[in-house]
Amino acid sequence: MANINLSDLIRNVPDFPIPGIQFKDITTLLRDGGAFRHVIEAFSERYSERDIDAVVGIESRGFILSAPLAYNLGVGLIPVRKPGKLPAETYQIEYELEYGTNTLEIHRDALENGMRVLIIDDLLATGGTIAAATQLVEQAGGVIDELAFLIELTFLNGRQQIGNYSIFSMIQY
Repeated sequence: MANINLSDLIRNVPDFPIPGIQFKDITTLLRDGGAFRHVIEAFSERYSERDIDAVVGIESRGFILSAPLAYNLGVGLIPVRKPGKLPAETYQIEYELEYGTNTLEIHRDALENGMRVLIIDDLLATGGTIAAATQLVEQAGGVIDELAFLIELTFLNGRQQIGNYSIFSMIQY
């Protein structure tokens, strides 16, 4: 697995979800069991010695990475979801995407004050989604250890939208 080139397994889909967007499709990586295992093991190794209480996964592709990672680390999983998907009281935030706006929510009781969390998503693009997630986590009482991504589109300068958090991305374009 050490010689696997993960970026070769990611498909480019032009003009999705709207014209002009070059979508990075991770389903082609996920269908390769060895590559998917490699990704989860690499993330698990990076965070295994950290003092993390929970992994926060962002809907929807972030769930694919967050669930096995939280399991491997032996910590809880906190979902950040689109509106109307969480059944109890939530904090909510609306944010800008590179092609519109969106809203995310987290349960108000998802975190205890001071819990250390890792937030993970599949992709860092313009930074709007992750910036919203960091605000929600902090509003719910969490302390962010790091932000992790499978892919970072460096040319979109998403890091500038996020603030002063430690950021790790496995693949950069």
